[in-house]
Amino acid sequence: MELYNKGTFSEDILPVVIIGNGPSGICLSYLLSGYTPYLSPNGFHPNPILHNKLTENAHLSLLDQDLEYLCEGVEGRSSNPVAVLFDALLLPDGDFGVDCASPLIWRHEPERAIPHLVLGKGPPGGAWHAMEGSMLTLSLANWMELPGLKLKDWMRDKRKNLRNDRATPAEIASYYQHYVTKMGLERSFACGTTVTSLSRVSLESDCSVWKIEGLQRSSNGDDGKEEIEVPFCVYAENVVLATGTHDIPARLGVEGENLSFVCHSFWELEAAISSGRLDHASEPILVVGAGLTAADAVLAAHHLNTPVYHAFRRPVTDPALIFNQLPKLLYPEYHKVHQMMSQQQHKVGETEVNLSNQALTSPAENTNPYTCYPGYLSYPKHRVVAFRHDGKCVLEDEGGQQTVLQVSMALVLIGAHPNLSFLPEHGRPLGLDSEEPISCRRNPFDVDPYTYESLKEPGMYAMGPLVGENFVRFLKGGALAIACDIARKQSTKRQSATEHCKTSLLNIQLTNCTLES
Repeated sequence: MELYNKGTFSEDILPVVIIGNGPSGICLSYLLSGYTPYLSPNGFHPNPILHNKLTENAHLSLLDQDLEYLCEGVEGRSSNPVAVLFDALLLPDGDFGVDCASPLIWRHEPERAIPHLVLGKGPPGGAWHAMEGSMLTLSLANWMELPGLKLKDWMRDKRKNLRNDRATPAEIASYYQHYVTKMGLERSFACGTTVTSLSRVSLESDCSVWKIEGLQRSSNGDDGKEEIEVPFCVYAENVVLATGTHDIPARLGVEGENLSFVCHSFWELEAAISSGRLDHASEPILVVGAGLTAADAVLAAHHLNTPVYHAFRRPVTDPALIFNQLPKLLYPEYHKVHQMMSQQQHKVGETEVNLSNQALTSPAENTNPYTCYPGYLSYPKHRVVAFRHDGKCVLEDEGGQQTVLQVSMALVLIGAHPNLSFLPEHGRPLGLDSEEPISCRRNPFDVDPYTYESLKEPGMYAMGPLVGENFVRFLKGGALAIACDIARKQSTKRQSATEHCKTSLLNIQLTNCTLES
């Protein structure tokens, strides 16, 4: 959709504008387009309390029910109650690996559709289109799917097989893009858009609305090869932030972090490998971080036979480490990295090991403690103090003892922050702690748990990673909560308009009676 060719958007006020076209925005668009969940006539939920509550109003759609009441007593692996509820309804007993049928059925009821617009920088699917294409996703395949289209069925139609019940990011991105087309949501999506400003503006009627300004990429010229950016402006009663948190890589804030050999994304490692700048003959690389992206970098370098130093702040046994939360059978590649982190640690007081001089393959009878995983050495409970111009990295342990490593490349992979530059103060006043930047883990948006509406800015909603949900299976609950609340607002608005019309008509009739008398 080309916004700059749609004159109505510059004048009309839309009920909803969604900023972000990843799985969060797509799922919300699905619900706002009239797709409505009901309890199936033969539906059964293994949680008897939840099942009884659902049968109390089986004739009502989920959008018309009291979500707070339904959430009571339902437990799961999210801190957001509606996320746990919707996940339990879409994937009953999903945590136990049981393929239990959902008790819900979906009906398309066009009369329920609420006009909306979804803005996104790239094609539908958001950041999934930028992720590395060969690695397997963390979540099980059915956890990644959206309502109404089974991922396994789509994969089967594409003649693709799920490996260990998991798909690649490239496959997931393609699924999300296909989903938008198959469900008929395309008319609500404006891709190639970058939001530059979001603000409240007052109208003559003493009410205020959201003004969303930005730029949209457009082909220019006869051949369509040249691209230009055209300004656009739209207005909305409600705005939903579904931007995700992959925009701005987190930084260490140490000396030398801007040096050319220090990188902050996995894709820079890929580029170095593709161009031949990094190979088995290179000096070791340093990977900083203990998340899954850091693990992917370790695996990629290890596959290339490039030596790896691996530094992270926590101990390997820390329960909060993601590796300690993953089943070994489902995630063998990450279990391997966890083994490497545990079994091949730098020991305080021991002579520094130069991985450049270490053989990458070792005889079975070799008793060298550092050859279980040749070319790898971990530095638990260490932090980076500085990067030097000569390619040296200074690490420091908890006791203050420093280690200097010579590397060809340093990868700082410690997470990312959302790009909220279109908001005043980058959205800080909207977080739980208004003094800190918005962060998925440390400082998410402060929202009502049952509507996802901002507690500090009425008419603004946040969902997905912005409210602490990193997994697709749980962000769908945010879509349900927001869709319910906006539907309630629209219903109240219609009733108010009807009452106003009745009052106006009555006043006209009374006036006529007075004149006649």
